[in-house]
Amino acid sequence: MEKTFHLRTNAHNEMLDITAELENWMQETGVENGMLVVTSLHTTAGITVNENADPDVKTDMLMRLDEVYPWNHPKDRHGEGNTAAHLKTSTVGHAQTLVISGGKLVLGTWQGIYFCEFDGPRSRKYHAKIIK
Repeated sequence: MEKTFHLRTNAHNEMLDITAELENWMQETGVENGMLVVTSLHTTAGITVNENADPDVKTDMLMRLDEVYPWNHPKDRHGEGNTAAHLKTSTVGHAQTLVISGGKLVLGTWQGIYFCEFDGPRSRKYHAKIIK
């Protein structure tokens, strides 16, 4: 079972919580046990698992990624001018694999799944596949 999801990002850099959308779809499938693989279909947007209780975590993560990978760097050569977005995606990763047990995602108390936009705002896609 697999599905491609569509979303619209609203900022140049942002982290959108996609946990509920994935959990709802997963419950519709009726799968009780297996693996859920989630992947971004873009080279300037990633997928990560992180804290979903304190919104300052997202703010701090994006701020620190900007510090490590500034948007304008005098040595960047990429013609589109978005080298920082590519570096951030490579650092965060383009995909995550999660365990499904008892019909639920195995996540810690404070964990959520995030779509990470690094070159927005844009229309984006991510893909999910359940492996029984």
